Amino acid sequence: MKATEANLKASTRESYSKRIDRVLEFLVSHLDEPLDIHRLAEEAHLSAYHFHRVYVAMIGETLAETLRRRRLHMAAVSLISSSLPIAKIAERANYASVQAFTRAFREAYGLAPAQYRLHGKLSAALRHASQSIPKEKVMFHLKDVAIKTIPQVRVAALEHRGDYQQIGHSFEKVAAWAAGKGFLRDDIRSFGIYYDDPMSKPKNELVSEACVEAPETVVGEGNVRVLKTPGGKCAVFEFTGPYSDLEKPWRWLYDTWLPQSGEEPRDAPPYEEYLNDARFTPPSQLKTAICIPLR
Repeated sequence: MKATEANLKASTRESYSKRIDRVLEFLVSHLDEPLDIHRLAEEAHLSAYHFHRVYVAMIGETLAETLRRRRLHMAAVSLISSSLPIAKIAERANYASVQAFTRAFREAYGLAPAQYRLHGKLSAALRHASQSIPKEKVMFHLKDVAIKTIPQVRVAALEHRGDYQQIGHSFEKVAAWAAGKGFLRDDIRSFGIYYDDPMSKPKNELVSEACVEAPETVVGEGNVRVLKTPGGKCAVFEFTGPYSDLEKPWRWLYDTWLPQSGEEPRDAPPYEEYLNDARFTPPSQLKTAICIPLR
């Protein structure tokens, strides 16, 4: 009897995981639209009376928190990578006014949208300027990179194809899968493995993997496979700041640190470990360990 009950519970969790996965898939292409509980409950094939409780149980945050976080990230990427007017970006992020958007963005990112855009443009200018840039302009320091021997970590991985800035969607999907299997915890470790230089090919051809730590009892299923992070000897740089700013330390590590280090990269993909939880941490305080496997 107990075994049957356990199987039913596992089956129910997996059913909820698949339903929430449909919701997460729907959100990707509808972030710039007004969304309500009833519409998303339809996607999950759940009653609107119960949908949100199931969503919170599987994802670990409210729907409003998910939408706010993802829309602000979308806005941050747009500010850096496009010339769209701030009013249009605010509208796409579903804010009723530029003032409301500015307040929310400053609270999350520590800068007003216009300042954040200027900061991104200055960083790009520095990357493309000549070697005569004064040393005080350099934002990172060689001494901040540590050479470590890191144990491999067994992970459940979901392949992500496309813009690295959108990998958060794949993390939510693999987290929902892990919740369906009953091993998702608040302190679970998460990693992103990146197989391509984003400057080397069109964004839609980039390949990466969203990974969460997996116990020995977990096996791959469907699009989720089990593998191990590269580990071994690595250069490790801990970056504090929004995920939308991660391209800056990556470029610095390869353009400046690696040529001066005397080290050679190993035939293994670089990866990131996310050291705090994006659901509960302001973007300006997010901590990411960038790891480059070395010979």
